[in-house]
Amino acid sequence: MNETTWLVEIVIDEHDSDEGGSRTRAQARLRTRDTRTFVGSGLARRNPDDTEIPEIGEELATARALSDLAHQLIEATAADVETATHSRVHLTG
Repeated sequence: MNETTWLVEIVIDEHDSDEGGSRTRAQARLRTRDTRTFVGSGLARRNPDDTEIPEIGEELATARALSDLAHQLIEATAADVETATHSRVHLTG
């Protein structure tokens, strides 16, 4: 069995929003075995009327960053397959 490990680094920062409340930004960084780097980004905004619970913004921004990262990996994979096979790829499910 071959096993490969990829580590994703999540960097989160929060700052006050000009409209009130706060904004949380997360970046999910992945460096692949072939040394490509992908960075997914996600944002969350707390309404000024909502209770301040930083973990909620961090989780939501991180989920969105990971989703963005996943979409980038799917697109990169499709491009790699098209380059290798010289034909259009339709990735499903």
